[in-house]
Amino acid sequence: MVEKKKILAVDDEEDILEILSFNLAGEGYEVETCTSAEEAVRKNLPSYDLFILDVMMGAMSGFRLAEKIRKELKLTTPVIFLTARDTENDKITGFSLGADDYLAKPFSVRELTARVKAILRRSSPKEMRTEMPSGDFRIDFGNKLIYSKEETLELTRKEYEILALFLQNPGRIIPRSAILDRVWGSDVIVTERTVDVTIARIRRKLGDKGSMIKNKSGYGYYFGD
Repeated sequence: MVEKKKILAVDDEEDILEILSFNLAGEGYEVETCTSAEEAVRKNLPSYDLFILDVMMGAMSGFRLAEKIRKELKLTTPVIFLTARDTENDKITGFSLGADDYLAKPFSVRELTARVKAILRRSSPKEMRTEMPSGDFRIDFGNKLIYSKEETLELTRKEYEILALFLQNPGRIIPRSAILDRVWGSDVIVTERTVDVTIARIRRKLGDKGSMIKNKSGYGYYFGD
């Protein structure tokens, strides 16, 4: 028997939680709900396969909860943000926190369900190769980890996917559009600026080695000395 994927939905509007719970459960997912971020942090967060977070809540926003999930708990679990505000700055904030998708309210339940399926499909391991050395780096495909000099890099899921893509294609120029398609997929609408923001975060996390990710103006990015 295939184990059901677990989803945690957090929103201060109970009617939205009922809609999410009913429709996602109908698609075969195990769904739990919380009406506040404060309630959510008391859950066993590492046990979930996907988080759906409302941005505008009470004392703790969805952004703050996502930051806790990423930076404090070090989880790479996919995150979808729901918000009544559909501005570019909010989207950039969400994606900078490692979000996988962003939907403005009111949203289509069919569209949300399709995006949930796409994200969970992409986040499921397609191959269980053990490891691959790439210069000073080592990729653990099974656990989705990248090591630099045997030290684990603290990367979000998107950061891992982009850096792994570079390490597997050293010296090859990869256009922003190709990175968007490979990492976010065609089911998610994001801009090429999202790629730049994510790569800037990767460079910071790589420290001195961040300069190995280079930009060829008008073409894209490549990895090399």
